[in-house]
Amino acid sequence: MYQLTKTDYIQYLNCSKSLWLLKNKPEDFPKGEFSLFLEKLIKEGYEVEEYAQELFPNAINLPDFGSPELTKQEIEKGNTKFFQATFLTEKGVFARIDILEKKEDDTWHIYEVKSSTSIKKDRKHNHLKDACFQKHAMLESGYKVSQVSIIHLNKEYIRQGEINPNELLEIEDVTEQINDIYSCVVNQINSAINYINRKSVSLNTCTCREITRSNHCDSFKDLNPDIPEYSIFEIGRISTKKLVELIDLDVLAITDIPSDYKLNEKQQLQVESVRQNQPVIDHKEIENKLSALKFPLHFIDYETYASAVPRINGVRPHQHIPFQVSIHTMQKDDSIQHFEFLANKLELPNKLNEFMESSTGKTGTFISWHASFEMSRNKDMVEILPKYEGYLSYMNNNMFDLEDIFKIDYVDYKFHGSTSIKKVLPIIVPKFSYNELEVKNGTMALDTWGRMVLDENFIENKEIVRKNLLDYCELDTLAMVEIYKALKSIL
Repeated sequence: MYQLTKTDYIQYLNCSKSLWLLKNKPEDFPKGEFSLFLEKLIKEGYEVEEYAQELFPNAINLPDFGSPELTKQEIEKGNTKFFQATFLTEKGVFARIDILEKKEDDTWHIYEVKSSTSIKKDRKHNHLKDACFQKHAMLESGYKVSQVSIIHLNKEYIRQGEINPNELLEIEDVTEQINDIYSCVVNQINSAINYINRKSVSLNTCTCREITRSNHCDSFKDLNPDIPEYSIFEIGRISTKKLVELIDLDVLAITDIPSDYKLNEKQQLQVESVRQNQPVIDHKEIENKLSALKFPLHFIDYETYASAVPRINGVRPHQHIPFQVSIHTMQKDDSIQHFEFLANKLELPNKLNEFMESSTGKTGTFISWHASFEMSRNKDMVEILPKYEGYLSYMNNNMFDLEDIFKIDYVDYKFHGSTSIKKVLPIIVPKFSYNELEVKNGTMALDTWGRMVLDENFIENKEIVRKNLLDYCELDTLAMVEIYKALKSIL
């Protein structure tokens, strides 16, 4: 009989067949790359747990892989506070509880620790169902649970000196919410146990084909081999309701969508691009937008570092601190100058702001891709470094998002329904690609730089790592320059 953990349970809710495949045919389950960034997130989760444990002095820290029998023995000795207590029901429900405390009335209080700044209830991270799963495992093991709480980071906390766990963390009582969903969760748990222990299930399709692409399971391609390359799942912001309607019409390929089927303007353009086998371009609108830009044009991109527990003073949990910037400045005569900055340590971005202002001044138009990110970082920096408000406000007030053009003015089915620069660049300017870079995306840049400046055991060549980081950020802004030139050439 297979055991069911809370991670398994959440996976079951998202896609039961994907979980069955993982449990019964692990050799056929697609192995996702365990990234250094994912490792960072796991380490940060442990770090938040360590601060939470400081709130419970004298608790017994059970081994990471301790058995339910060991937990039972410690409880029978009369101990009342535990870290990592484990329970296994007769049906195979296995729970490892972050913090467990016995109350004066001989009932138990479960605490689940999360590294987020709030209680999440989305499909992938349902903290309430997580905690409810833990309660069920204890109840089925013969223990009374009268209270359940979730400990998470305080989003208002700003580090100033030594971290005080009482200020860093919030304890939120969710007992009533758990009671409200308990019977439903128990039914789901029992269904999951029965499902994973089936001898066989049909693996020709899965329920993920009735939800949007961002929610698909890791096994989607394997479990749905009939999905064509340019499928209805690639249509930008298509709703679950529309997907189900099209599937009921036996439509999977974009080319098979009925001509009278109602979609929004952008979605219709994407369909037309597939049918015409070429991009759909609004030349006049692109010309209007580009001609309104004031020279010099500063193509700008930040790389940022964020951590669950703030590493430096003046910073909130998960707050992004820019540590790198690349700027390609284009004059009216098409001459271009490149400016780049990469911090040597994690600190408030005074030097970065000084560098940017001395490089560009308060002139011209700033151009970024997905500008809301850069603009949000600028707003954050105004809060922590108000002396740069004039410059950062000028930048935000004169910011143009180049990505916007590819939302409706230039639609190409070859982007696969995405407007990410990594999807657009190789189609618009084929000679450029991120594939040859050592650092290939922002999360990798965050992780690599963070390890380089914070890890005392970092063994990689720092000069090479710095070059790789600079190359990546430079390509982000150079890519915008080349895309801008390509757009100008078709007008």
